[in-house]
Amino acid sequence: MPDLITVTGVVATTPRHVTTNSGLEITSFRLASTQRRYDRDQKKWVDGETNWYSVSGFRHLALNLVGSLQVGHPLVVSGRLRIRTWDNGERTGTSVEIEADAVGHDLARGTAVFTRVLANPGPPGAPTATDAAAGPAEAVSVAAVPGGDVDAAGWAAPGLGGSLNGLTGAFDPAALPGVDGHDHDDTGNATDDEGPEGVSEPFDPAEKSDDDALLPF
Repeated sequence: MPDLITVTGVVATTPRHVTTNSGLEITSFRLASTQRRYDRDQKKWVDGETNWYSVSGFRHLALNLVGSLQVGHPLVVSGRLRIRTWDNGERTGTSVEIEADAVGHDLARGTAVFTRVLANPGPPGAPTATDAAAGPAEAVSVAAVPGGDVDAAGWAAPGLGGSLNGLTGAFDPAALPGVDGHDHDDTGNATDDEGPEGVSEPFDPAEKSDDDALLPF
């Protein structure tokens, strides 16, 4: 039985939505979770390693994900953890995947506006009957994270177009309390009594064709 896990992080890739031949809706994206700790030698907060997760949502959740998420949005993701090994003929590695049961914006990092959708929504991104009354689907303002490739040999170094651990680029590490939204001391514990632990693994690029498998990128 897969373990249940809750992770905070930022959307690191543009959500990818597909519909299988059997009509199953699937949306997948990469989630980057970085914790900060206090370095006693440098006497300042520094970024730790980034943990990477491949997140997939199915059915109605898949439709809501593709209509709500953008690269850089801070999230709280809860679901079933699966760890897989892969071999594409040239490289081998291990991927950490989350089959999401629930996904929401991290309100410790910004604001969001909830919009209820119909039981049978239209195509991804299409407006619903409640859109006019409810306003925009979300109002999170977060700097975007540039994308990058993940190397199977780089357990903690799948790039995001700059310094991985700090998720540099549009982010200002000095202005943020860690990508997961919480500061941690040099033991890895959150100093604000929050902040989840994560697992760092590379990503599985191998193709998956069955409905129950998580999508590749």
